[in-house]
Amino acid sequence: MNMEGQIAGLEKKVASLIQDEQGVFLVDIRIKPTNNVKVFLDADNGVSIDKLVQFNRRLYKDLEESGFFPGGDFSLEVSSPGLDEPLKLHRQYVKNTGRNVEVIRKDGIKNEGKLISVTNDEIILEEEKGKGKKKEVVRHTISFDNIKTTTIQIKF
Repeated sequence: MNMEGQIAGLEKKVASLIQDEQGVFLVDIRIKPTNNVKVFLDADNGVSIDKLVQFNRRLYKDLEESGFFPGGDFSLEVSSPGLDEPLKLHRQYVKNTGRNVEVIRKDGIKNEGKLISVTNDEIILEEEKGKGKKKEVVRHTISFDNIKTTTIQIKF
């Protein structure tokens, strides 16, 4: 089975695994040539480590019993995407409204600011420029078609 076929098969297995879990959704699946499988799940209100462990055990058992990887030659990690992982789905943008993000546009322009709103077609960032009396707030409206990557920024 080729890589696309494996990923499609895994997507079906994950979909049936999480179908009864309110608000949980699949973000990404990655398979390394060594059959190291990484499944990234998220939820509208966050997903607990306990839930991820349950999903991992159930999916591992399913993959083993179904012989998805001949000879049982695979490793599995089920986790939520870390802060270093870019946002991929519209649902993740909605979930992270109000957080600081860095958006790199397809033309290379970088914008940092607070994610103010998300529609089906675009996002609005609020960027603060300057300090003190010279401080101004600039709003950027960026269409999803123009976004290369978006990552969450942690401010201390």
